[in-house]
Amino acid sequence: MPAVSKGDGMRGLAVFISDIRNCKSKEAEIKRINKELANIRSKFKGDKALDGYSKKKYVCKLLFIFLLGHDIDFGHMEAVNLLSSNKYTEKQIGYLFISVLVNSTSELIRLINNAIKNDLASRNPTFMCLALHCIANVGSREMGEAFAADIPRILVAGDSMDSVKQSAALCLLRLYKASPDLVPMGEWTARVVHLLNDQHMGVVTAAVSLITCLCKKNPDDFKTCISLAVSRLSRIVSSASTDLQDYTYYFVPAPWLSVKLLRLLQCYPPPEDAAVKGRLVECLETVLNKAQEPPKSKKVQHSNAKNAILFETISLIIHYDSEPNLLVRACNQLGQFLQHRETNLRYLALESMCTLASSEFSHEAVKTHIDTVINALKTERDVSVRQRAADLLYAMCDRSNAKQIVSEMLRYLETADYAIREEIVLKVAILAEKYAVDYSWYVDTILNLIRIAGDYVSEEVWYRVLQIVTNRDDVQGYAAKTVFEALQAPACHENMVKVGGYILGEFGNLIAGDPRSRFDNSIPEC
Repeated sequence: MPAVSKGDGMRGLAVFISDIRNCKSKEAEIKRINKELANIRSKFKGDKALDGYSKKKYVCKLLFIFLLGHDIDFGHMEAVNLLSSNKYTEKQIGYLFISVLVNSTSELIRLINNAIKNDLASRNPTFMCLALHCIANVGSREMGEAFAADIPRILVAGDSMDSVKQSAALCLLRLYKASPDLVPMGEWTARVVHLLNDQHMGVVTAAVSLITCLCKKNPDDFKTCISLAVSRLSRIVSSASTDLQDYTYYFVPAPWLSVKLLRLLQCYPPPEDAAVKGRLVECLETVLNKAQEPPKSKKVQHSNAKNAILFETISLIIHYDSEPNLLVRACNQLGQFLQHRETNLRYLALESMCTLASSEFSHEAVKTHIDTVINALKTERDVSVRQRAADLLYAMCDRSNAKQIVSEMLRYLETADYAIREEIVLKVAILAEKYAVDYSWYVDTILNLIRIAGDYVSEEVWYRVLQIVTNRDDVQGYAAKTVFEALQAPACHENMVKVGGYILGEFGNLIAGDPRSRFDNSIPEC
């Protein structure tokens, strides 16, 4: 980007901003702004033609006034006129004003489009970038229709500068998100994939963002990106921080590009080519190995970048769900984060382990952390982390640990936040029915649910227990006796009365001879 010469400093703008900052009240600020607006309006309407510098200064003032929250209803034409200037600073201010203040339905769009066309055809990389930024910022359908065919050509042109390629890729991404039907899929799609091999890392980063978006809708057209993405990822992961000095962030080589490449690979199933798959598995193992190494810096930025790559790697391993060794290693790595002092890491670890628990390869590995997860449910201060712990307990539950998990959830329910009680109740009801070997335990669990959180037990839950008791002769007597005892509490919930009324009405005769089936003299308050 060209350096701004000493003469480009706008003293009038600096004085105006200083005046605004020195205003003692809102009224004084509005008075000063109205005075300036009147002055600018008179300058624009005056007989004397303004030079580029004056236009730029006044347009800048209007932009500043708009950013303070005031409406601007003039100056748009002057901003459009700045686009035809050959001075970078004047053209930049014109594009900035248009990007911020001109909406997609403006009558000036055609004039703006003509100026943009001229800049795109100029082959001046600085002017081309300004034009591409404006297209992306405005992002209107009319602009998309005007330039959707030109931008891919600029992107894949052999003589385009790296900065122009970056801007073109991101501009095309913006247009595709706004109006996907306007972006033509043609011969350029095959060529854009090869930008993953570009020597300039900024071009690769922009291209990955574009390809990731495009391949979600047209995966077959971009399938060739898999091998190129794996190759680029391999080079980054195996490189030292000194190899990519310009793109190394706190001793982590190109972390954001690595994350983007890992997300791109999650758009596809595991590579079919054995060599590509082997190289990718090697990359994933290297990331997991690096996570075990002592940190190269104590700065939080280092750990953030390193963990960003690690969690995206784990997401890819979970997505493939085909490498038992990697899945178990990922689970063990996440297990180390469950007791980390950083709340966000604990949250992410619990969230990722929920997904791992559904894999046949890693379910047993997840179960080994049950005590840590139960402790998190009891002791975490953050309700969102406790909720993720409850989700993980639900996901890791099977016949071997169902009674322990249900018991802990019932205990947690007594003090749980009201916002998540209904969800916990539903989880407990599902687990109790799904893994009930002894249906007397199921009856006890549902009655406990009603006792602890009766307001959150839906009709579907207690209807279900009535249905099971009705259909199973072996549990009817036990259910009648248990609900009879529950109804003798000093106070019981309305749902408990409904369940008790049905069960005792249908099966009360089964406990008629039991000496414990006699009511106390005192009537419970239900």
